[in-house]
Amino acid sequence: MGGRALVQWEQNRDNAPRSLHVDLYTGGPAPEGGLEDVTFYQVPYAPSTQGVDERLDMIARMPELRVVQLVSAGYEQVLDLLPDHVTLCNGRGLHDASTAEHTLALILASQRDLPRWAIDQREHRWGSVPQRSLADSRVVIVGYGSIGQAIERRLLPFETEVVRVASRARPEEGVHGVDELPGLLPEADVVVLVTPLTERTRGLFGAEEFALLRDDALVVNVGRGAVMDTEALLAQNGRVRAALDVTDPEPLPVAHPLWDAPGVYLTPHVAGGSAAFYPRARAFMDGQLARWSAGEPLENVVRPGR
Repeated sequence: MGGRALVQWEQNRDNAPRSLHVDLYTGGPAPEGGLEDVTFYQVPYAPSTQGVDERLDMIARMPELRVVQLVSAGYEQVLDLLPDHVTLCNGRGLHDASTAEHTLALILASQRDLPRWAIDQREHRWGSVPQRSLADSRVVIVGYGSIGQAIERRLLPFETEVVRVASRARPEEGVHGVDELPGLLPEADVVVLVTPLTERTRGLFGAEEFALLRDDALVVNVGRGAVMDTEALLAQNGRVRAALDVTDPEPLPVAHPLWDAPGVYLTPHVAGGSAAFYPRARAFMDGQLARWSAGEPLENVVRPGR
């Protein structure tokens, strides 16, 4: 299949089939013209949601568009912008290793109090306090998709018990449904939120869920900020701890109380964008462009065009 594609990386332009005309758009200010014949658009990847709107606004100026390709796993921000005939593909699988590594890092940093020791080193202060452990902890993963499975694979060698939760129960796989959370949370030491943002998951973890957790439990959010109720977290005042790579709002305003909330550890939406992600994403895009050019089925279709 011919046409014109816009992609982010030179490798994909250089490796593209000759039947496909490929140009680069790496982000930043949108081109003022020349979008009328674009049929395949890879939205440039940004490590966080900051600044993504201009890249999405361009879609309305592409009348011949047939495919929008994201290299992020989340795609809720694009759905309302697409005409019915446009196929949407995401980056499922590309962030699994990066996000799982970061999740494990957040859990270990929180359980072993690494932020405290970083401050003590800077202030030349030597002192010890009893430490929590990851071993023998019960970790509830809410969102048992490909990233959730990658997190589980990294947790099991640490002698943890992993409880799997997805949107619906899959008893044959040992997966609980999200409606079972009230019965699972009271025994949890760590809860990992790695769900996409949908109308069903918005505010999924709020005051009722926090109330079910034992004192000093840890909630880690590497999915979407709005899956967790920020006000409900702030109301914990340190009773339940949190490690967040995503927040609501995002980016977090300078004066927001979450910055200084007790028991809260923040990273700025960087879980998925490690060095491992980029070679995998470029290799995936090489394959996707080859499939598009040959008229073969695309991978990671989350909404087919009609």
